[in-house]
Amino acid sequence: MMSDSIPPKLEEMRQNIAAELAKHWKLFLFQGLLVSLLGATAILVPQVATLAIDLFIGWIFIFGGIVRTLTLLRSRSLPGTLWSLLASVLAVVLGLLLVFKPTEGVLTLTMIMVAFFIIQGFFSILLALQFRAHIRSWAWTLVSGVVDLFLAYLIWRGWPDTASWAIGLLVGINMLFAGMALIFTALAVRNGAPD
Repeated sequence: MMSDSIPPKLEEMRQNIAAELAKHWKLFLFQGLLVSLLGATAILVPQVATLAIDLFIGWIFIFGGIVRTLTLLRSRSLPGTLWSLLASVLAVVLGLLLVFKPTEGVLTLTMIMVAFFIIQGFFSILLALQFRAHIRSWAWTLVSGVVDLFLAYLIWRGWPDTASWAIGLLVGINMLFAGMALIFTALAVRNGAPD
């Protein structure tokens, strides 16, 4: 017969996590407010947010690929250098395409975002269900996961017409709910209560 009590090591870990959350609740609250504000802004101007995300990711690929290429050229004797070098060049080319051909980049990124929201939605739901007995604000994480899955379905259904605004709107909604989850978690743990 299984015991309803929590094993001592797990209980100690839970108390340590609760204590750390309570100690830094203002930081989590600030982060939640900031993420919610950025999410609301992206919702209000989704076309601008979509283009900004496309360009941002493009520049990350360009700079990351260049730095990786320069690093690999200095350490040519490492195994797998040729394949890593090809991957670095591919990252630069992909980044250039995202920056200089944003329409095509937005279409590709929209499909990537759908996959991201599906994966994140499932993990958020699993995380919420796993910690529902330990954290009072677990329902917000559950809602965030369900919203991610619903948004992935909506964008997939409207493809490709929705690509011009979908990334900005989806990221905005995702950020808004993630920020709300952080805010409510911070408020729930601010007094150091183990729940």
